[in-house]
Amino acid sequence: MVPGIRFFLTRIIRYEFWPFWLFYFPMYFYGLYLALRAGSFTYFTAANPGMKYGGAFNVHKYDMLTLINPDFIPGGIRIRQDISTDDLAALLKETGLVFPLIVKPDIGERGKGVELVDDLIKLQSYLAQQNGNMILQEYISWPLELGILYYKYPDGSGEEVTSVIIREFLSVRGDGQTTLQRLMKKKNRVQLNRKHLLGKYKDRLNEIIPEGEEIMLEPIGNHNRGTCFLNGNGLINDQMLLVFSGIATNIPGFDYGRFDVKANSLDDLYQGKNIRILELNGVNSEPAHIYDPDYCLLHAYRDIARHMKIIYRISRMNHREGIPYASFGKLTLDLINHLYPRQRKKPLS
Repeated sequence: MVPGIRFFLTRIIRYEFWPFWLFYFPMYFYGLYLALRAGSFTYFTAANPGMKYGGAFNVHKYDMLTLINPDFIPGGIRIRQDISTDDLAALLKETGLVFPLIVKPDIGERGKGVELVDDLIKLQSYLAQQNGNMILQEYISWPLELGILYYKYPDGSGEEVTSVIIREFLSVRGDGQTTLQRLMKKKNRVQLNRKHLLGKYKDRLNEIIPEGEEIMLEPIGNHNRGTCFLNGNGLINDQMLLVFSGIATNIPGFDYGRFDVKANSLDDLYQGKNIRILELNGVNSEPAHIYDPDYCLLHAYRDIARHMKIIYRISRMNHREGIPYASFGKLTLDLINHLYPRQRKKPLS
């Protein structure tokens, strides 16, 4: 079967590839029910007082990382998109950051704009196509990348790690007979980012990959870049909760969210060592184990509903302690500007 047709059929059958709005459509009604109970359509904005809108959108990633114990975060800096080459080179030398580096927008969701660059020329080329502030971050090559969803109730009545995903990066393994291009065609997930990958490996497409050699096609661990999210809930135990409870307790105004983590090994993770937190997300965090290819759609909706209720309870607790819900009008305007930035009018001179 032609790869494009095969992937088209897969996208219809497997909900992990459905458009966000379509997959979440049934949950909008439950969200409306919770909003009516809370007496506010923006109740979720009180869940994380330390994050703008609770972390729903428009969160500065760099600012969130600075709230975490420096022992647990990669080296990194925030830069202007229009920084000069000379200033950038000087800043890299001053901070000790060396290539390869991860570069990504300071404000962004779902992996949009995240890239791995291995020299100054490629970095400058990337920056020329961006808008706004960017983050340069040390590339952590440790083999284990996880998404760990954690919450704690503000009144101290409970805390839990509720969801863990293991990121399986998009890769191919050679057999000594097949070209890289044909190996890529056999991978359904290549179709998610086909144009980019064909351009990235254009000089190697006709190369026969030796038997047993594995090529990681995409080092960015996002679903829309071809990464497979595997259900890692079996890894949850008291040691994991203890580690992330300790990290979360010291983050001001944080009650619910996902830690995107690199670890050298599972044993190190349980011991709280050799961990680097790449990002911290707020109420926009999903229980992403639901995107495991073998997960059941009904169970996925059950798990989403459970987490929506957790956010509701946290928000209500914080609200009773004086944390306000965001203005619906202001949130709506900010959301429109966030989703459609090109429609913003330039300020009058």
